[in-house]
Formats: sequence, C-alpha cells, structure tokens
Amino acid sequence: MPATILFVDDEPQLQRLVRQRFRSEIREKTYAFLFAENGKEALDMIAQTPSIDMILTDINMPVMDGLTFLSRLKASGSMLKTVVVSAYGDMSNIRKAMNSGAFDFVTKPIDFNDLKTTIEKTLVETALIKQAQQAIELAQKNKQLQDLDEMKSHFFTNISHELRTPLTIITGVSKQLMNKIEGEPQEYLAMIKRNGDQLLDLINQILDLRKLESGGMPLNLIQANVYQLCKYLLDSFKFLAEQKNIQLHYLSDKKDLVMDHDQEKLTRILTNLISNAIKHTKPGGNVYLMLSQQGNGLKIRVKDTGRGITNDQLPFIFNRFYQAHDNQRGGTGIGLSLVKELIALMEGEISVDSEIGVGSIFTISLPIGNNAPKATSDDVKADIDQLIRVQASHAPNTDIQQPVVADESLQRLLIVEDHSDVIQYLVDCLSDQYQITVARNGQEGINQALVDIPDIIISDVMMPQKDGFELCDTLKQDPRTSHVPIVLLTAKANIESRIAGLSRGADAYLAKPFAEEELSVVLEQLLKQRAALKARYANLELTAELAADQSNYDFAAEDEFIKKAIDLVEKNLGDAQFTVTVFCRQMGMSYPVIHRKLAALVSKSPALFIRAIRLYQAKKMLSNPTKNITEIAYDVGFTDPKYFSRAFSEEFSAPPSAFR
Repeated sequence: MPATILFVDDEPQLQRLVRQRFRSEIREKTYAFLFAENGKEALDMIAQTPSIDMILTDINMPVMDGLTFLSRLKASGSMLKTVVVSAYGDMSNIRKAMNSGAFDFVTKPIDFNDLKTTIEKTLVETALIKQAQQAIELAQKNKQLQDLDEMKSHFFTNISHELRTPLTIITGVSKQLMNKIEGEPQEYLAMIKRNGDQLLDLINQILDLRKLESGGMPLNLIQANVYQLCKYLLDSFKFLAEQKNIQLHYLSDKKDLVMDHDQEKLTRILTNLISNAIKHTKPGGNVYLMLSQQGNGLKIRVKDTGRGITNDQLPFIFNRFYQAHDNQRGGTGIGLSLVKELIALMEGEISVDSEIGVGSIFTISLPIGNNAPKATSDDVKADIDQLIRVQASHAPNTDIQQPVVADESLQRLLIVEDHSDVIQYLVDCLSDQYQITVARNGQEGINQALVDIPDIIISDVMMPQKDGFELCDTLKQDPRTSHVPIVLLTAKANIESRIAGLSRGADAYLAKPFAEEELSVVLEQLLKQRAALKARYANLELTAELAADQSNYDFAAEDEFIKKAIDLVEKNLGDAQFTVTVFCRQMGMSYPVIHRKLAALVSKSPALFIRAIRLYQAKKMLSNPTKNITEIAYDVGFTDPKYFSRAFSEEFSAPPSAFR
C-alpha cells in the first residue's frame, strides 16, 4: 500500500512537476500524492481522508496561509508530520514554521533529491509514531479485555455467593424436615419457600437483563394512580423497617396523579431502591419516599440517612455487575443496573447524590403521559396487592428464635452472620450443643466477642460494617481473644478467598452449602485442639519455659499472654497486697475477660493462677536449706504460714516439709 502524501500549494505547475519527478515511485505504488491549493482545503481533505501519512506545504497561499494551517493542524491534535516547502527560507520563517509544528523545512527552488530524502526520513518517523499508537491501542484493548474478564470473574463469584446462601437453607432445612415432619414443619416450609423465592427472583433479574439487552422486554402500560402504587409499596416495608428501628416517611405534593406506567416494572424499581435504603441505614435512621410533579414529568426520590457512597464509586454504581470495594454491600451488582435499564425502557432517567455519613438520594424522572388504557380502581388494587405479596415473600426473616439455654455448662458459641435464615438454621443445628449468642455484623461480632470471650466463633465473610476477614484480624491480634477458634462460613469458596481467610488467622474455612455433620465435626475438633492447648499449660512449672520459647508460631499469642501473666506475678511475688484486682489492672483487662482467658488456657481463675505461681516459686525455694518454711511463705506473698501449708498440700498433694 503506497504512502499517501498531501501537497498543499497554490502553484498549478508544481503538481505536474511533482508527478513527473516522482513518476517511478507513483508507478511502483511507493507514493500516492494528493493536492490542495490552500490551508482550508487541506484541513477539509485531512478530515475526509484518514489514510494521509504526511504533508508538504507552502507558506504563502490564499484563503489560509501555511503557518496558519500548521497552527490549526497542531491545535486539532493531529499527529501528522508536516514538511514546509517554501521560497521564504530565511531563518525567521524557518523558526516560525518549526514553532508552529513543522517537522522539517525544504527551500524553493526545490532540490528533488533533497526532497526525496526528507520524505523518506519523515515517513520513517511517521511509521514509528503509528507503531507507538498501535501499541497503545493494543495495550488499551488488552486492558479492556482483562477488565472484562475480571468483571465476569467477579460476577460469577458473587452470583455464586447469592445462590449458595439460599441453597444452604434449602438443602439443610430439607434434611431437617425429614426428621421433624411429625412436629410443626410450617416454620421450616416457610423458610424453604422464602429462600426458593429469593433464588428464583435473582435468576429472573438476570433473565430480565438479558431481555432488556436484546430489546425483548415489552412495556405493559396502564393509566392509573401512580401515587397510590408508591404509597402501598412503601407501606409494605413497614414491618422490615420496624424490625431495624427505622422510620419510613411518605411525602408527596398531592394525593393523586393518574398517568401511564408499568406497575410491575415500577414495583421492581422502587422495591430495589427502598430495600437498599433500609439495608444500608443504621437503626434509628430514616428512609423517605418523596413524589412531586414538575411540569410534564414525575420526580420520585428515595432518600436515606445511611452511610453513603464514596465519590470514587458513585459514577459506577449503575454499571452492570459493578461491586463496591468496601465488601460491605455484597450482592451481585445486578439490582441497580436493572433499575437503570427499566427506567430507560420507560423513557426516564435516574441519578444519585450521596455524602459519606449523611446518606444517599436516588432521583427518578419519568415522563407523564395519558395514552394507555385506563384501568379500573379494583383491578389496580388487586394488581398492587399481588405485587406487594410477591415482594413481601422475598423479604428476609427478621424474627430469630433465640435458644433457651438449659445447660449453662455447655461451651459458648458466638454466631456472626447478617442473613437471618442462616442464623436461624445454625441456631437450630447447634443449640443443643452450645450456649449461643448472635451478632448481625462484623463490628457487633467483635464487640460481643471482646465482652463475652466465647469458646468458639462462627462468622460469615461478607457482612456490613466489618467483614469476616477484619473480624479475624482484630480478634486474633487481641490477647483477650487470640485463643478463640474462628470458623469462617461463607459462599465465597474460591481458593483466593480461602487463602485470605486462613492467612488472617481463621482456624477453619467452610463453604456454603455445608453439611450439618461437617460443621459439628469441625467445631468439635477445634475445641479438642483448644483442650490440647490447656494440656500444654497444665504444668505451670513447664509453662514458664514454654512461654519463653518463641519458636512455636501456633501458640505465639497465647505463650506471650501466659508469659506476661507469670512475669507479673513473679515481679510482685513477695507483695501480699498484690491482689486479683491489681493483677487485672496491670494486665490491662477486666476481671470477666481475664477470668475467661485463664479458664480457657490453664483452667484456673485469676486468684488460683496467682496462688499457683506463688506456690511453684515456693517449691523451688524449699531446696534452699538456709530459709525455714515460714520465711518462704512470707517471701512468696502469704501472710498466714498455716494457710500456706494447706494451699501447698492442695497443689502438690504433699506438705512443704516433703520437699526439704
């Protein structure tokens, strides 16, 4: 393919001269020449002929001179290399041409050998620029393909998360029903139906997106009171809002507005926005549905006082399969994308304003029309009731049946999970084996764990406020809870997630759907491992040596805690006023926390732990014949020698005199 050269000059004889001097190159299709008589004509030709490779131009021309043409070409962002061919070859004009963007300068009368050399040099530079541009374009395309692959990967990972949670309930509860069918199965049947409906609704959203994408989704418009539909929809969320202690507010500029709308699609749009607003608003907050007519349009605004959306996420939240990077929203990234597509189908628009810590406002603008068939009020009411019943069936269960603790000797289990049905299922599975407490998000779980110091924790990964990984980080690094086993239970079962969980300190990682028997065995084995930890610290004489050995990574945090506690008692060995209260204060922990920590590690209360360390030191001192037993009792903090002898005999099954 020949290199295309545009020659801009108003001398007609120059065209004939160029064709004559380059006839062999033209014949061999090395070069192809185009001609323009002035700068304006040249700019038009460049816009219409993208195949031009370089430009030769005169300076002195009518309509638009060469220097102006160069400036305009440069301003347009064109990467074309331009060589000035002019009789004005003085240094001033050469400098002006180069400053205007010229690549080179050839003077008239033309030395065609020089011109050929200049053209060859210019085309080489042009080829390098094209190669660089192609490399950039290829890199951009590769990046787009990588982003697309990553987006698909994220989508299928998260769709798996959304599908597996209901499947956990469906498979687990179905098995329970086989054993409980003689009792009252209604609660379990309702749970199965609710989660089956959620799964079906998610699949329907995906299918709706495909229909919208292919243009196969019709509008089923009716002419009815849209304000009535919106108010009924908001009312259907009252129970859910009350469970979260959130106030719902309906604000409108009038009572009625009859207009064309698709009830089913508008229901799906508002249900998504209102449920999201409730989901991301803390207890005590407010959610508003506001309607107003503005000219020939209807404005619907859904406002919340939730945590808000960051500025870097706002431009992307309506993108298909987009996932917020805070890990707190979860979901598939389908809902808001579907909302936008449905609104576009209704010839409307949606926008969002948000401020972190203040809340978000989603604004829908819909055109008002009155061309669709009018619907009777009874038909509309029946349709709305049916739509609300369908949406209500998808609402999560918020009524968790807390188990009655009949046996307080059972070990304490903390469940950290934001899905109510999963909580209920876990409670039903494990309430006869453990004392159970429940936290509904990662931060609540952390707070609960630091107060109660449970024997074991089950936590989901994707949760609001703080996720399961952050919970692991916090509790495993805190000396009060570092010994507590944590099981991460989640639908994100890919190897990266498992590695991330285990690297954060999780003791086990189970994927949903899980088997009840598997979960029970994992919990049992982890508690057996903790029992082995107790055995490690059973002999406090050896414990001091173990704690000083920092080579065992598995017990590093516990060893450090025990070493600190032993060192503190030994430092105050002879101080009879070194009480449990002083010990707890200097350890930096409350009595209930340190009591549960020591009970978990050495099966002793703080008072017995302090006494045991004193007695072990006394046992060592008894090998020194220079001190009598009474002196040794005082040296290790006992004020009553008789009580010392009695306590010593209890600890070692022999009196102090037996060790002299």
